[in-house]
Amino acid sequence: MNLTKGKERSKPISTTNYRVNESIRVPEVRVIGPNGENLGVLPIEKALRAAREAELDLVEVAPGATPPVCRIMDFGKFLYERTKKEREARKSQTKIEVKEIRLRPKTNEHHRGFKTRDARRWLQDGMKVRVTVRFRGREITYPELALEDLKEIAQELADISTVEQMPSLEGKTMTMVLAPVKGGKKKAVESTEKVASEE
Repeated sequence: MNLTKGKERSKPISTTNYRVNESIRVPEVRVIGPNGENLGVLPIEKALRAAREAELDLVEVAPGATPPVCRIMDFGKFLYERTKKEREARKSQTKIEVKEIRLRPKTNEHHRGFKTRDARRWLQDGMKVRVTVRFRGREITYPELALEDLKEIAQELADISTVEQMPSLEGKTMTMVLAPVKGGKKKAVESTEKVASEE
C-alpha cells in the first residue's frame, strides 16, 4: 500500500511540474552531478545525500526515463533563470500596438494639447503613435503648416519618444511615427533635431 501518494499530491512544487528532493518518489534515479558529470544510477537515499552534501537540490529533470533522471543543482537559481528566459521570450513576441492621433493643418493649440496628452500616455505604455495630418481642399498647397505641427509634437514628446518614421506626404495625408524611446532622452532629442533639420 502506497502511503506517500496522498502526501505527494498535497505538496505542489512552486508553479512548475518539477519534483524536488523528498518529493521524488522512486527507489532509484540516474544522477547528473552539479558540473554535468554522470554519477550513474543511485538509490534515492544516496542521491539525496549527494545533493545535501553539495548544499544543492536533487531535481527530477526527465521523469519519463527509466529510471528517472535527476540533476543536482540550485533549484531556486534554476527557476529564476527559467522565468527570466520565458519573460524575455514573451517580450520579444509582444506585438507593439500602434495608436493614431489625427489632426488638421494648424489645429488649434488647445485641441492639439488633448491629442498630445493621449500620445504621451500611449508612448509611456510602450505603444507607438502615428501622427496623421489630413488636408482638405486647398490646404494641400501648404504642407509646411502640417510639417510645423508634426515638428512641434515631436519636440513636445522628445523626453519619451523618438521619431521612427520621418514626416512623409502621401496623397492628402502627412504622417509621422513616434516610438517609445529606448536609448534615453539624448536619443529622443537627436531624433527631433533631425526632423527640424529636414524641414
